[in-house]
Amino acid sequence: MNKVKLNATGHVQGVGFRYTTFQLAKQLNIKGTVKNENDGSVTIFAQSDDKLSLQKFINEVRKSPSPYGRVDYLDVKLDHSPDFDDFKMIN
Repeated sequence: MNKVKLNATGHVQGVGFRYTTFQLAKQLNIKGTVKNENDGSVTIFAQSDDKLSLQKFINEVRKSPSPYGRVDYLDVKLDHSPDFDDFKMIN
């Protein structure tokens, strides 16, 4: 299982970023979570058996899945959290 933790900063809250990330994850069969943080960033845990799908997901998040959003910086780290069974929006 390929797993990453993403932290997106920029104009990523109040623009449908979590919802469009959720839709993108469903399209690519990505499992994990997307959550707004108090500092205005968005944290995403993402995992997939398919490395190419996960890379496509990361690339699309970097461009902002929401047409109203803007990602100024996307921090990408390998992650070792427990497996997820689906993709969920938190808060």
